[in-house]
Amino acid sequence: MHARAVAATTTALLGATVLSPPSEVRAAGSHERPLIVAHRGASAYAPENTLPAVDKAAALGFTWVENDVQRTKDGVLVVLHDDSLRRTTNVQRVFPKRAPWKVKDFTAAEIARLDAGSWFSPVYAGTRVPTLDQYMRRVERNHEKLLLEIKNPELYPGIERQTLRLLRREGWLDHRHLTSRLIVQSFSAGSVRAVHDLEPGVRTAFLGGPATADLHRYAGFADLINPSYGTLSAEYVSAVHAFTGPHGKPMKVFAWTVDDASRARTAAGYGVDGIISNKPDVVRAALPAARTTAPIPATAFLVG
Repeated sequence: MHARAVAATTTALLGATVLSPPSEVRAAGSHERPLIVAHRGASAYAPENTLPAVDKAAALGFTWVENDVQRTKDGVLVVLHDDSLRRTTNVQRVFPKRAPWKVKDFTAAEIARLDAGSWFSPVYAGTRVPTLDQYMRRVERNHEKLLLEIKNPELYPGIERQTLRLLRREGWLDHRHLTSRLIVQSFSAGSVRAVHDLEPGVRTAFLGGPATADLHRYAGFADLINPSYGTLSAEYVSAVHAFTGPHGKPMKVFAWTVDDASRARTAAGYGVDGIISNKPDVVRAALPAARTTAPIPATAFLVG
């Protein structure tokens, strides 16, 4: 993930909430260990945001995976981090005259022609950019859970509604998925707010680290605040935990992107609820008691 500036209009989009009672505030350094989320799948070991990366995460024993969603010229949702195809496909060779190779300028059929694996390793030559429905079916087949990021929503008007419609069609908006298998996040406060307004049952996360003084506004529509590891402190995590999110439970914190043992232990010491990692096995080894396969039920937002 790469941090994106929150638009000046964010504050106007934010709702209000109330502080949790002191007894519900989760102390930093709690004995409960953080959940581990495989970032873009097991992206240190297979090409990011591809089906092999999802499969690798499952093979390593990790249930939660994170992905990124963008939209093609003809309106198909695809799983890709960058708004350009250049870094993770062979688009320059296949379509040399189409610079800057933006996802939004290519049809789904054109993107399906691209090799999204050779840049990572010859072993993955021929791997394709998955559509979101293909990706969801693989996640379901693997009995995995999903932290889904809506990327660059300013480029794709209505992508929140379209994503939710696809999730419903794939069966991911039923009670079981909503309470234990799905979180939708974005760097855009407006996008997170839109998801919450359209489907209030979906757990949502804001990517970034709002000022402590503004957290009460975000808690009106976000269940989690997911900041970069480098911006974290125990005090900030405790401040987030002090607020009640839109589902009436204390807000949570997932930190990204943590790929080494020392930082994993530090983040866990801060009291974070989740760690997002390209190397989830490294984090697991550093935190042997970490939850890697257990779901986050609705009651997990209660802290006693």
